[in-house]
Amino acid sequence: MKKLLAMVLCLCLLLCGCAEKPYIPSGDGLSTEGDIIDIVNPEDENKQPDTLSLAYYQNQPMNPFQCNDFTNRALLTLIYQGLFFVDRNYTAEPILCRSFTVTSDQKTYTFYLEQATFSDGTQVTADDVIASLAAAQNSNFYKGRFLHIASYAKTEDGAVMIKCSTPVENLSLLLDIPIVPAMQVSADRPLGTGPYALTATATGDALIKRANWWCSPSDLPITAGTIKLFSAESANHIRDQFEFEDLSLACVDPGSDRYADYRCDYELWDCENGIFLYLATSKDSEIFQNDGLRIALTYAVDRNLLVSNYYRDFARAASLPASPLFPYYNQNLADRYAYAPEKFAQAVSDSGLSGYNVVFLVNSDDSLRLRVARRIAQMLEEGGLNVTMKELRTSAYTKALKNREFDIYLGQTRLSPTMDLSPFFATYGDLSWGGVNDIGAYNLSLQAIENHGNYFSLHKMVMDNGLFCPILFRSYAIYSTRGVYSDLNPSRDNVFHYTLGKTVEQIRTTLQ
Repeated sequence: MKKLLAMVLCLCLLLCGCAEKPYIPSGDGLSTEGDIIDIVNPEDENKQPDTLSLAYYQNQPMNPFQCNDFTNRALLTLIYQGLFFVDRNYTAEPILCRSFTVTSDQKTYTFYLEQATFSDGTQVTADDVIASLAAAQNSNFYKGRFLHIASYAKTEDGAVMIKCSTPVENLSLLLDIPIVPAMQVSADRPLGTGPYALTATATGDALIKRANWWCSPSDLPITAGTIKLFSAESANHIRDQFEFEDLSLACVDPGSDRYADYRCDYELWDCENGIFLYLATSKDSEIFQNDGLRIALTYAVDRNLLVSNYYRDFARAASLPASPLFPYYNQNLADRYAYAPEKFAQAVSDSGLSGYNVVFLVNSDDSLRLRVARRIAQMLEEGGLNVTMKELRTSAYTKALKNREFDIYLGQTRLSPTMDLSPFFATYGDLSWGGVNDIGAYNLSLQAIENHGNYFSLHKMVMDNGLFCPILFRSYAIYSTRGVYSDLNPSRDNVFHYTLGKTVEQIRTTLQ
């Protein structure tokens, strides 16, 4: 009924000629509508109903190692926990890890577990953690976390030992991997240790609050006893259920071709996902072998325009190769490489390459990325180059990348929570398309994950040498019924983030 009244008010305002103001996420990601009447009684704003409704795709996996759809993944943090969670500012927070030791060379970590239980009451063991790590390493979503992990095994005293191939200062950032029972890592719906259990009821699937939950955080954003799961058919279907029915929260991707605009009254958050958009050149390119021109690419791209016009402000402009929310993103350094079209035009002129043709490769299966690439091409042409778009479907695009059949390409990848750049610079690295591999940058990437003081030097080297050109980091959008989720504090890939009040520093012991 509340949703229906809100829609009636929205329609009345529109019929009266009152234009709806666009939403603009603020620095903390929270935004509200400007011209919509709030019909929620202030006395009821912090009273969450005992029954809520969330959407999911019934035909998509709910196994955390098989699930790649964000709508379904949004539910996973209510069902599962990792050794750690990662907060909005890329700080690790202990969850299933009670304490841990790390050797002084930062290569060997030993994690001791809380007395946590799965939803059937069985205790979490090191065997469950090891099996879950193995499943994650073989998954598309988590496999990048294991780039510098050499091995993991159970110790004699029931802990989990992880050995790294190189020193890793913040390994805990990579260990927000869901832990499930060892025998269920391949199950369609494995049990979890989180506050809710996925349950088949007489009226359909639901998340039922656990009466025997092993922990009691004070900031859990959901208190409902039952969360009904609405089986969605499409993004439009979810939007309609949110605007006209009783769906209380919708998690969507504004950077997806499936995105549907929301028009009624709502509260709005963003949820960073680590998806990184960038430009890179081919070392075989006659044009971009010119160091000055390649280095000046960063000045050609109006990142803020792309964020606002194409990503609906659900992205963050980045002129360094790390999320601006990452604690080691240096804004003063970033400002040196921000949009300055006159600098790019001068570099084109100084190189003697005005009017030269540039082959720009982009994946045409991603319509939003294609539109962004075409706008970037206009920016390059405004600076004095001529651009020929090479728009290919995924298989042909990948082949062209491998064969370096381009001067420049628009890439997209998901960086790990440590913002590890080594895949770009390693020989035969997963992201070293165009021959960007560079031993100096690779070594500095390893030094950065060993000691955070080296991120500044790494980022400066990347930009001063034009190794590639960062553009932005994408976010997901979370729409909720006003007043229902007042304590929502989403973090990276974790819509319903909560803490247990512990810090990594409190539970860490360094072994000499």
